[in-house]
Amino acid sequence: MSNDSPPIRILVVDDHQLIRVGIATLLLPESDIKLVGEASNGREAIAKFRECDPDVTLMDLQMPEMSGFDAIVAIRDEFLGARIIVLTTYTGDIQALRAIKAGAQGYLLKNLLHKELLQTIRAVHAGRKALAAEVAAQVAEHTGEGGLTLKEIEVLRLIAAGNANKEIAAQLSVTEETVKSRVKNILDKLGANDRTHAVTIGLKRGIIDL
Repeated sequence: MSNDSPPIRILVVDDHQLIRVGIATLLLPESDIKLVGEASNGREAIAKFRECDPDVTLMDLQMPEMSGFDAIVAIRDEFLGARIIVLTTYTGDIQALRAIKAGAQGYLLKNLLHKELLQTIRAVHAGRKALAAEVAAQVAEHTGEGGLTLKEIEVLRLIAAGNANKEIAAQLSVTEETVKSRVKNILDKLGANDRTHAVTIGLKRGIIDL
C-alpha cells in the first residue's frame, strides 16, 4: 500500500468477545488495516455497517438473534459492493455454499486466523475471492467448478507459485509421477490447455488465490 492510501477499514462481527479481541490484536500492528467497528450479532452488524462504512467485514456465521447468513443477505441487498469474509469453525460445504451464495467473497476457518487473516483481508479488498483450502475443494466440487480434490488444489497452488513438478513432489512428499497424474486431472477437470491456463482458471473461479 502506498503511503497516501487510506487504510482498509474493517468491521468485525462475532458473538465471542475473545475472537473479536484476538482479531483486533492481529490487526493492530498493520499500518494498512484499521478496525473501525465491532458487533456481536447480525442485527448489530447491519447497524454498524451503516454507521462505519467498512471496506471489508469479517462475519461469524453462528450468532444469536440474527445469523451471519441473514446479515450477509441484508447487507448485500442494501450495499451491493460490500466485501464480506465469513469466519467459522466449520468446514462443511453447505455452510460455505450458503455463505458464498449470500455474497461472501472470503471464507476463513477460525483456527487459521493467525496464519491467513491478513492476506485474506487484503485479497478480498483487492477484489479477489479468498477461500480456505478445504472449503475451496468443497466449493469447487459442489458448484461445478472442476470438482478438484484438496490434493489437486494444493498442486494447483504450488504451480501458481512457480514450482516445477519435481519441486512440488518434494514439497508434498510424493513421487513426481503422482504430481504428473494430479496435474493431468487438474487440466482435464478445468478444461485447461496447459498449466498456465489452469492457474488462470483457478484464480478466476476463486479456487486458488495468490
